[in-house]
Amino acid sequence: MASGTSITIFLPDGNPDGVRLVFKSHWTGIAVASPRSRYTEARVARPELRQPGVYLLVGPAEDAKYEARIYVGEGEDPRMRLDAHHGNKDFWNRFVVFTSFGQALNKATIRYLEARLLQLVAAAERAELDNGNAPGLPPLSEPEVADAESFLADMLVIYPILGVNVFEPLAQAASPTRLHLEGPSASGEGAETDDGFVVFTGTLARAETVASMPGWAANLRESLEESGVLIPVEGGASLRHRPGPRHEGPSCDHRSASARVGRPRG
Repeated sequence: MASGTSITIFLPDGNPDGVRLVFKSHWTGIAVASPRSRYTEARVARPELRQPGVYLLVGPAEDAKYEARIYVGEGEDPRMRLDAHHGNKDFWNRFVVFTSFGQALNKATIRYLEARLLQLVAAAERAELDNGNAPGLPPLSEPEVADAESFLADMLVIYPILGVNVFEPLAQAASPTRLHLEGPSASGEGAETDDGFVVFTGTLARAETVASMPGWAANLRESLEESGVLIPVEGGASLRHRPGPRHEGPSCDHRSASARVGRPRG
């Protein structure tokens, strides 16, 4: 069982929708998170962006089966990279930079962190990657790897606090309140998890819908079919949920049910 820890979020301009600085107790790291609209101000005001670090660009996914589209990068002066992305990448609407006090992160360490984040995103399969290639892990000594992995572990505690949940796969684990769906040519299971509502592998959706199906459910259903989450099965009466659990947002049980039975659900 993980031990408790203290996280501090500081708003340098008092605006909860602006730049946020995140600190963790007994840790030399610091996260700088900001909407893209505040980048030009942050690059001047925040000295942390001039220190070696690893950064994340986050935006909406093009494919509905993913939660976000991201780009992972590193830089000895992240502003130089972020300046370039601000001009040539359109997808992102916010960024997160991790650095440390006293420039404790060197070039080899931030390259290692970048490579590990890319590995985790690829394994979790929850986000589209905007990176064109995935660099290999740089050669580090055993103590250096241990230090980098320790720093990474603290980063992974902070990312979800900032609304980034793409580094760990959705677990199809037992839930105290697993919900069951049964209907004409439709059946399945789902559960509320820490990540929101998750639909489990093996769920079947009814192929035909009714005219009274709500518009929001029809839109969700259409996106699920277009993205390949729901696949036709032999016989044509049902659509099968693709392998792997599917995250569909917070408190989304009745919406997920309506999209799969093809009619209103209470």
